[in-house]
Formats: sequence, C-alpha cells, structure tokens
Amino acid sequence: MILSIQNVSKSYGKTKALTDFSAKLTPGIYALLGPNGSGKSTLMNIITDNLKSDKGIITYTDGEGEGEDVLKMGVRFREKLGFMPQYPGMYPQFRAAEFLRYMCVLKDVGADKKGKEKKEFVDGHINSLLEAVELSDVANHKISSFSGGMKQRLALASALIGDPDILILDEPTAGLDPKQRISIRNYIARIAFNKIVIIATHVVSDVEYIAKEAIILKKGVIVDCAPPAGLTKKIEGRVWVVTADESDVESLQKAYRVTNISHDNDGNALLRVLSEEKPNERSEAVTPSLEDYYLYVFSDVL
Repeated sequence: MILSIQNVSKSYGKTKALTDFSAKLTPGIYALLGPNGSGKSTLMNIITDNLKSDKGIITYTDGEGEGEDVLKMGVRFREKLGFMPQYPGMYPQFRAAEFLRYMCVLKDVGADKKGKEKKEFVDGHINSLLEAVELSDVANHKISSFSGGMKQRLALASALIGDPDILILDEPTAGLDPKQRISIRNYIARIAFNKIVIIATHVVSDVEYIAKEAIILKKGVIVDCAPPAGLTKKIEGRVWVVTADESDVESLQKAYRVTNISHDNDGNALLRVLSEEKPNERSEAVTPSLEDYYLYVFSDVL
C-alpha cells in the first residue's frame, strides 16, 4: 500500500500554501506538524479531493506496483479514504447511532449488490465504532446534547466507517480530556498497522511516540521529515533546565528561549530553555522532546 504525493503545489492568489510537497507514504502514522498557515489543511483537502492543486500528482496502489492517479480513480479512491476535518459538520437533531447509520448509507457500507442495507452487519459496525470511541452509552442521545469532545469522538467514528485504508485526521484530540486523548491515541496506534494514517495536530505530545515519521511544514515547504527520535537527536545538548531565583526569571526570559516554567519544592524556578550553549552554572542538559524540536524549528513564529 503506497500513497505517493509528487510535487504538489497550491497558491491562494499571491500566497503560496504548498510548494512542491512530495512524500511517499506506506502503512503507519505520519504526523503533520506546523503552525497555522503552514499548509497542513491545504494538503489534506487536496488528498481528499476537496481542493484542486495547481500542479503535482497523487498516486495510490494497494500493492507494490506503479500507482494510479487518484483523480482518475475517482470513487474507487474515495472509498479507501476516511477523513476527519477539524470542524466536522453534523446534524444536531440526529442521534449518535442514527448519524453513523446515515454516514454508512452515504458511503454505501453494508449494502448488497442491489443497494439494500444489510442491517445486521451495519448495526454491528456502528456498535463497534461507538465502543471504540467510548460513546456506546450515548448511542441514542441527540448530537445537540453532546460536548465538544463527544462530537470530536463521533467525528472520528464517522471517519472510520467502512474500515478505510487511508485515514486523514485533522486535530483528532482537540477538546478531549487527558484520559480520552490517551484512549483515542492508543486506538489510532492499534489500527495503523494496516492503514496509512495522517494526523495533523498542534498537540505534539500526542504523536511523539506513535508516529512513524513527523513531517514538519513551514510556510508550505517541508523543512524536515524523519522519525521523532531522529528529530529530537538533532537538538541534543541544546535543551536545558535552569534553576533560578524568582528575581532572575525575567532576565533569563529576555536572554533565552524559555519553553516552560515550573517550581521545585524549595521555591526555585525551573526554566526549560533552548540554547546552543549552557546558559549558566545552574543549568543541566536534559533529553529533548518532539515539542522541544518543534519550538526550536518555529522559534520565529512563537
């Protein structure tokens, strides 16, 4: 299974949203990281054919052979796609199970050759999806009564209808509490062994340990692409924890890139600092995280 994106570009007037984006994706999770305006949503909308690129081609093959242009595949490609947009549209008066059944009908999931729905199969499919996103207990509740996090989980269930080969998720954990985020993250990791999963997120910690590769986008251009461990290795020796008196915090913030401030039991301030050199004698080098790397790359837009 290979999704190949070759030299895809897109502009809005004079603004370049994507410039010669190329990537070869195989089963596994790909984190798409970058600030607002970096081109993440544009790329996802081009892959899903919600937006036309200015140039470039996207091909897909479910084997090892040469891929076929996804635009020429048309419906055959869209049947392999599951897409969760950042702001999914829903019908508030639908009940959760009813909404998923409606989406099954639209996707022609569980229909026989005459288009008739196989109720037993569809019911089982819907129940398993609701269980996976922890919404079984509200299956018959109206969407209008759902919190933002519940709607987010229902949108994920909708994207998973039909067991798609390619899953594209835009901010899938937005609005979820820590327990739900971990549950959804683990579920995505579990099903990604035989799917190509693209996750665009600002919650970098959600993808650090599950992503096969992280694609770093800046103003529509790939600035780096590697496994998270490979990216964090690049800034080893540049991440420090500085112990400081409260009176020194402001001056340290002016002198260095401070990414976090906490306190120890003695009342000292602990500053996490990105610096090419050791800030002072009260500094200790620490293991970088993917978030540290992200902040290092995008220091100019913080």
